[in-house]
Amino acid sequence: MVDETDLRYLRRAVELAEQGLASGDEPFGSVLVAAEGTVLMADHNRVASGDATRHPEFAIARWSATALTASERAAATVYTSGEHCPMCAAAHGWAGLGRIVYASSCAQLSSWLADWGVPPGPVRPLPVRDVVPGAQVDGPVPALAEEVRALQARFHGKG
Repeated sequence: MVDETDLRYLRRAVELAEQGLASGDEPFGSVLVAAEGTVLMADHNRVASGDATRHPEFAIARWSATALTASERAAATVYTSGEHCPMCAAAHGWAGLGRIVYASSCAQLSSWLADWGVPPGPVRPLPVRDVVPGAQVDGPVPALAEEVRALQARFHGKG
């Protein structure tokens, strides 16, 4: 269940996605929050550099693996504008991170892209639980998903 605290961090993830778009990158943003509510890391996509692995969720998983204990990782929450791709979901699972809360789902993104005639990417979009079966996942959040859709539309020249 997504509560007001979750919504605050999700809104920040969507703001980061908008910052990514403003800097010429794909509109995805993520925030890592410790169990007590401290923001540990926040970033947006950086794939415009030419490195298609520079997703914020992947960066969070890598950073947390060296900066946090196993129990701190398990108690943390990743808030993200879009559900993790399979690469990021796997990194999340291998790092032992806790809950994922997302504004829009991979199914929603896939549907939007198909509606706009955008060809699929090189990796099949899978729900996080298909990659990490035991993951605790909450989302999508309809009001924020619409904001993410608008950002994606702008990125793809459809809005």
